[in-house]
Amino acid sequence: MAKVWGGRFEGQSEAWIDEFGASIPFDQKLAKQDITGSLAHVKMLAHTGIITEAEAAEITKGLKAVGKKLADGELTFAIENEDVHLNIEKYLTEEIGAVAGKLHTARSRNDQVATDMHLYLKEIVKEVVEKIHFFRKVLVHQAEENIETIMPGYTHLQHAQPISFGHHMMAYYGMLTRDQERFAESLKRIDISPLGAAALAGTTFPIDREFSAKELGFANIYTNSLDAVSDRDFILEFLSNSSIMMMHLSRFCEEIILWTSNEFKFVELTDTFSTGSSIMPQKKNPDMAELIRGKTGRVYGDLFGLLTVMKGLPLAYNKDLQEDKEGMFDTAHTILTSLDIMAGMVDTWKLNKAHMAESTEKDFSNATELADYLAAKGMPFRQAHEVVGKLVLACTKKGIYLQDVPLTEYQEITPLIEEDIYDTLSSKTAITRRHSLGGTGFDQVQAQVALAHQQLADEE
Repeated sequence: MAKVWGGRFEGQSEAWIDEFGASIPFDQKLAKQDITGSLAHVKMLAHTGIITEAEAAEITKGLKAVGKKLADGELTFAIENEDVHLNIEKYLTEEIGAVAGKLHTARSRNDQVATDMHLYLKEIVKEVVEKIHFFRKVLVHQAEENIETIMPGYTHLQHAQPISFGHHMMAYYGMLTRDQERFAESLKRIDISPLGAAALAGTTFPIDREFSAKELGFANIYTNSLDAVSDRDFILEFLSNSSIMMMHLSRFCEEIILWTSNEFKFVELTDTFSTGSSIMPQKKNPDMAELIRGKTGRVYGDLFGLLTVMKGLPLAYNKDLQEDKEGMFDTAHTILTSLDIMAGMVDTWKLNKAHMAESTEKDFSNATELADYLAAKGMPFRQAHEVVGKLVLACTKKGIYLQDVPLTEYQEITPLIEEDIYDTLSSKTAITRRHSLGGTGFDQVQAQVALAHQQLADEE
């Protein structure tokens, strides 16, 4: 089959070469956007008098017919037609004949594909923002339901200080809020039209780029034609933002995986988000959390893959840029699905609240409370730290905890310690007293939840 660009060539390429060079196996995902861009382009061609109104009407009717067949699943795409643009052009030609060839006036596949990807990512990022918003609502609900649920807070994966479980949930709310902001802000750099830049230098035809940009709903236009066809920063930013968000989800999944283990017993996931073992009948594995943790690596790979493609490209278009799409599609699918799974998993889990609270009573996570108690009584904190450290060592050797030490022994260490020490050492008191701004105190967590409700309402 003759190529649309075949006039310069005498020979024919072989099928396996065509297959290697074709992008249609993956860029067919842009078919809807390609038709949308073409409808705007043909309207602009008529508006500027480059083609007649009758020709534009015929091309428009043909494009809509092709679009309906696409929506109905009636189109198949052929490798010999290379890419989504030429496949759509072939179907348009079958619909309306030779006049279809006028559609490509004042346009190149270079600005055409760039336009398609801007349209695609604009849709995807808006969907991502909506899904993050929903997940944040789930996190706030969990926080509000568990303001006074007590759990151990960790550093180095060791018990550090007792905290509110709601406080822990609000930490992830903060991460996801920043993720949503990054995606929303990136729309400014996605919402730019490259259409009309042609191959790299613009066109001699009297086109109206502002007209076609408005038709497509773009807020801005590339002001440099070279930049318009060679820019992939907007995809890199999407992949970067996705990588950061997946890192946050992966951290959360790591904790969920730990919390569901027999050693922690903090959380039980529903059967929907768990799987079993083919050999061990007792197993209930947190596979969905593990998969999200694992898929984080593929999103990182998509980012680094495109960074590597872009790092050595001279201006303007190069065939290397064909490699910009698969990673974009893969990441879009991965993050959208991961957000759905995370929201469902967290919304339906069952917390073992009694065990979580109990785990803060059989440890030394209240040691800081004793040091703060002594400091508040006038002992220099460094001295108090040393006193409590030695006491923890002594308790460890005896197999007891700070709340088990008799008052008489405390007062032998220092008369500053009084009977109120036992209330001070309780986990609930330790949390309640931490009411510094942003702290884990129940009143502070309630304030964080109230602020989050207002933020979410303002976004809707």
